[in-house]
Amino acid sequence: MNPTATVSPSVSSRRTGVFQPLLACLLLLSSAFAQQATAAVQFAKTGPFDRDTVQEIARELARRPFKTTPTAIPESIKGLTYDQYRAIRYRPEKAIWADEDVPYRMQMFHRGFYYSEPVEIALVEGDKATHLAYDPEQFTLDNRFEFNLPLEDIGYAGLRLHTPLNTSNIWDELVVFQGASYFRSLGRDQVYGLSARGLALKTGAAEGEEFPVFKAFWVEKPTNLANSIVVHALLDSKSTTGAYRFTIRPGVNTVMDVQATLFPRVTLTKVGLAPGTSMYYFSLNGREQIDDFRPEVHDSDGLLMVNGRGERLWRPLANPASLQISAFVDTSPIGFGLIQRNRNYVQYQDLEAHYEKRPSLWVEPLGDWGRGAVVLTEIPTNAEIHDNIVAFWQPAEPIAAGSQYSYSYRLTWGVEPRLQPGEVRVQATRSGRADVANSTQRRLFVIDYNIPVPSEDKPNSLPTARLFSSAGTTRNLVVRENPANNGYRVSFEFDPQEEKLSELRLELNFLDQRPSETWLYRWTAR
Repeated sequence: MNPTATVSPSVSSRRTGVFQPLLACLLLLSSAFAQQATAAVQFAKTGPFDRDTVQEIARELARRPFKTTPTAIPESIKGLTYDQYRAIRYRPEKAIWADEDVPYRMQMFHRGFYYSEPVEIALVEGDKATHLAYDPEQFTLDNRFEFNLPLEDIGYAGLRLHTPLNTSNIWDELVVFQGASYFRSLGRDQVYGLSARGLALKTGAAEGEEFPVFKAFWVEKPTNLANSIVVHALLDSKSTTGAYRFTIRPGVNTVMDVQATLFPRVTLTKVGLAPGTSMYYFSLNGREQIDDFRPEVHDSDGLLMVNGRGERLWRPLANPASLQISAFVDTSPIGFGLIQRNRNYVQYQDLEAHYEKRPSLWVEPLGDWGRGAVVLTEIPTNAEIHDNIVAFWQPAEPIAAGSQYSYSYRLTWGVEPRLQPGEVRVQATRSGRADVANSTQRRLFVIDYNIPVPSEDKPNSLPTARLFSSAGTTRNLVVRENPANNGYRVSFEFDPQEEKLSELRLELNFLDQRPSETWLYRWTAR
C-alpha cells in the first residue's frame, strides 16, 4: 500500500494482545449502538441522492426554527487536551477507497477538544447515498494516554481528502473540512496556510460574529480516471441554511468550483460571500514594536482585487493597533483574494513554518455578482497563532428572509493569478521613520515594482507617479529604476500632521499605456 502524507504520523494502537477477546465483545456492542444511532441520523441518511437533495434539505430546514445540534459526547473523551486529541489518529489503511483503484481517499476526524460539534457524512455512488457510521476501529490511540474511544455512533468532526498531489506514490493531504464552515487546501509543493469559509455573518459587528456550521457532507465516489472529486455540504446557523457543492481539482493550483444556495431565516444585512481567513503578524512595512529574529511572519501579505473595470489593486495587509474594517466598493468584480506574494525563504528565515510555501487564495465570481464591496477586516494580534485577517464580498442589497439566493464562484489555492506580459505589479512595501534625528511621526514609504512576466517591449522611459492622501501631507515623491529587480522603486514621505488615519493611493503611468497595479494603503496612528 502506498504511504499517506498527513499532518502528523499515525501512532500504534492500544488494541493488541490480551485486549483482543474484550475487543470482540465491544465490537458487537458497537454494532448495536451504531444501528440505533443511524436511525436517528438527521441529514446524511442512506437513501436516494441527486444534485437537488441537499438544496431540498436546506430549504426544509430553513422553515424550522434554528436548533443547536446536541454536542454531548461520552465522558471518556470530554475535556481532552490538545495533546490528547492529537493522540487520536486515523488508520491510513482504513481510509475510504483505500482498497480501490480510484485517485482519491478519504479520512475522518474524531470528535473532541475544540471539535465537539457532530458532523454527519454519507458516501454517494450513482443515485444513492449511504450513511457512514462512526467506527472506533478506524482510529488508533497513543498508549501514553489513559482514555478509551467511544463505541456508539457519535459522528465525526470533519473529513479530509488525499491524492498523489506531489509524487505518484504518496497520498498527500489535499483538502480539509473541519470546524464550523472552515476548509482549507493547497497547491503542489505547498504547505497549509490560510483557510476559507462557507459563509461569514456579522464579521466585526458589535453584537459578535455568527459562525455557520457545515452539519453534514455527502462525498461522491470518483471514477478511476477522475481528475476531480465532488463534495456536497449542508450549512446551518441561526440566520440561514445553505446547500454547497464543491468540485475539487488538484494540481499546481488546486481549483474548487463552488455552487451555493442560501435560504435565510432572517434578512441578511451583514453577510460575506466567499470569505477567506488568514494571519498577518508583521512584515517590512509593519515592524514597529516587533522583537523577532525573522524579517516577516504572515500567511498572506496583501489583498489583491481586480475590479469590474479591470483595474488591478494591491492593498498590503496590516496588524493594526485596533480593529479596522475597509470596504472597496465595486460592481461586477472580476476577482479578489488574500495573497502570499513574497516567495523567498530569505524574507522569512523560518525552517519550520515555511511561510514562503503558504498558498494564496483567489476568488473568481462565476456570473455577475452585481453591486457590493470587497470587505477587509484586520484584527490586532500579538502572536502568529491567531487568524486575524478576513476578506469577503458583501452584496449591496440585503438578502431577504424566506428567499432563495444562489451564487457560484471559483477558488484557486496556490499562486496568485497570472499577469499580462509586461504588466507591472507591486513587489514589496517597506516603511520606516523618515527623519531619525527627531521623534516626529513622519514616515518614509518605499514601494518596489517589477515585471514578473517580461515582454519583448520594455518601457523606454520612467513611469510617472500620482500619489493621493485623504489626510496629512506627502512630499519628496521619487521614481527611479531598480536594477536589483529590473523594475522600479517609488519613495515618498508622509506626514500625518496630527491625523489618526489616512488612505494613501499610488498609481504608475507609462507612456505605452501598459497596465500597472494601483497601490493602496491605510495608515493609522499607533
